[in-house]
Amino acid sequence: MQNTVDMTNARESATIDVAAVRNFLTYDIDGLARWEQKQRIEKVLSSDPMFDKTNRPFITRTEAYSRGQRMTNRIYQLEQDLRWSKGDTVVAFSVLDDRLPSGLHSDAFEPVISGQGSPALLDKYAKLVVTRSILGCYLQTELGHGSNVAQLETTATFIPQTQEFEIHSPTLTSTKWWIGALGKTATHGVLQAKLILPGGKDMGPHLFFVPLRSLEDHKLLPGIIAGDIGPKALNGYVSVDNGYARFDRYRIPKENMLSKFAQVTEDGTYVKPPHSKLSYGGMMYIRSGMISHSGSAVARAITIAIRYATVRRQGERGPDGLEQQVITYPSVHGRLLPILSRAYVYVLLGRNMFKSFGTFSRQLASGNMSMLPEMHAITSGLKVLCTATIMDDIESARRSMGGHGYSAFAGVGKLYADYLPSVTFEGENFVLDKQVVRAALKASKDDTSSLSPFSRYLRLLHPGKEFPVPSWLDPTEVVLLLEWRAAVLVQDAAETDDDSDTSLTQRVSKAVAEAFVATQVLEMISTAQSSLRAEDALVLKGLFMLYLLSTVEGSLADFLTLNLIKGDQTKSLRKAISKICRELLPNAIGLTDAFGISDWELDSALGVYDGRVYEALWARVQTEPLNQTEVPEAYEESIKPILARGRQLAKL
Repeated sequence: MQNTVDMTNARESATIDVAAVRNFLTYDIDGLARWEQKQRIEKVLSSDPMFDKTNRPFITRTEAYSRGQRMTNRIYQLEQDLRWSKGDTVVAFSVLDDRLPSGLHSDAFEPVISGQGSPALLDKYAKLVVTRSILGCYLQTELGHGSNVAQLETTATFIPQTQEFEIHSPTLTSTKWWIGALGKTATHGVLQAKLILPGGKDMGPHLFFVPLRSLEDHKLLPGIIAGDIGPKALNGYVSVDNGYARFDRYRIPKENMLSKFAQVTEDGTYVKPPHSKLSYGGMMYIRSGMISHSGSAVARAITIAIRYATVRRQGERGPDGLEQQVITYPSVHGRLLPILSRAYVYVLLGRNMFKSFGTFSRQLASGNMSMLPEMHAITSGLKVLCTATIMDDIESARRSMGGHGYSAFAGVGKLYADYLPSVTFEGENFVLDKQVVRAALKASKDDTSSLSPFSRYLRLLHPGKEFPVPSWLDPTEVVLLLEWRAAVLVQDAAETDDDSDTSLTQRVSKAVAEAFVATQVLEMISTAQSSLRAEDALVLKGLFMLYLLSTVEGSLADFLTLNLIKGDQTKSLRKAISKICRELLPNAIGLTDAFGISDWELDSALGVYDGRVYEALWARVQTEPLNQTEVPEAYEESIKPILARGRQLAKL
């Protein structure tokens, strides 16, 4: 088959050492060991019938939820039987392309309990949390409030006489809503509620550890009403029981307040925390993880799209009598390769953020709050940038595949559906933009010697600094240009009435986040040059340059309006992008192979490793339940009467 030949030729044309680049992407302490760990665990899962994906597109939501719980149970059983480490189990869940309720236990519930629980609470529950003797969720969003955490309505009123907190949902809109794993799975939760002191004083949102269901029969505890909120858009998150909960003067003991920082004494006196946003640590942790998830999602989508575009032939015939490979069209690779560059940047950025959050958590545990404002701004800004960008990129990848991209068997539609809520959960992006701008305006008043890495661009606002004339071949100059845009836009925001420019907040937030990522890209280039052989580092430098130039091109209106570049420079910018794309094209398949995503992980007929996309698509179609009978059940019920009625009318 020509498809196999095309894929083989594409791999042979690559100049990079795929294994070396793959290890660079997955590098932690020992990149090779990390890759071997993934291979070892994936081999176990892919050969286990419990994780078979054949019938997944055809099952109901209830069946999908039950399947998700069976897979979760099986992974924990394998963890015990095969003596997996905690890291092994994390990898096992990461290679699954199903969104499972158990993720909320590990990503939101456990970190918040361990990081903000009092010694007494941890002594009682920490082991139960770690061993999953209880299953947790994170109850923040309400029916009437999401991103505006300060206005949450659920109350936790302290009762000195009994040394308890009374949890109450005073209105319909105070119902906890959208909470993953709450619908049917979680036994306990971390609850955000307004702390009400004796006398009615409202101290704002605080965190509480709340039992939800009996550990004997899983029934809801008295005073709680909870359930699933129903199917999500595009059938996304189908296995997750996003739920609701209402509390009717439900009592919990005083020790169940997460009181490592903020506390209430026995007589009802409030002991304030060192920082007002400490209770947002759970959100920041989740947002930090979303950056890594964004990289993983767009890596899968672009792998499918580039593989398919490599073997799909359509259009004019060449001297060899064959139609042209779709990826050779500038209109195709000009879309796909910038997405590939963002996938690499986001994967590495996610790794960097994970390390930064680890440092932040250790400082927080020791009582050092210095990184808190910066981490809040960084995680807010990057959450907005990464989630908004990957949703556009996944859809662009799907469209590049033409009609076949709309098939569920292509695999990209499921990716889109599962990541679509990322732009609204853990803070709606337009709301988070305001937090980024607020932090930027505050930092702009600080002494430049105290600027954080996220605010370093503000050094350019000092008198005497002149705009550069960028060279599109020098990453340092392009990064400086992106920093200038952020600095000038922040300055404009400080001097501009909010009502005069409805998009300024979003543009400032995007500029600030992109300036920070650009500085990270410079470090990625340097790391690649010190870690890889020269040929590989050169290819990655081109890929990272494509990221930087595409970022500039995506906001040309601002660069031109601010007079940071001249009109005639846009032409040379686009020529530079086109040149880099042509240079990267021979390595496109090699660069996607370096993500190390197997056919089992991708679950895509159009993204199969060997390029036999038409055979794979044909085989998938044969599994469609409608195709199991020649004449459908609907024939006797509906089709036959329609035809009979038509024949009768034809005789009239």
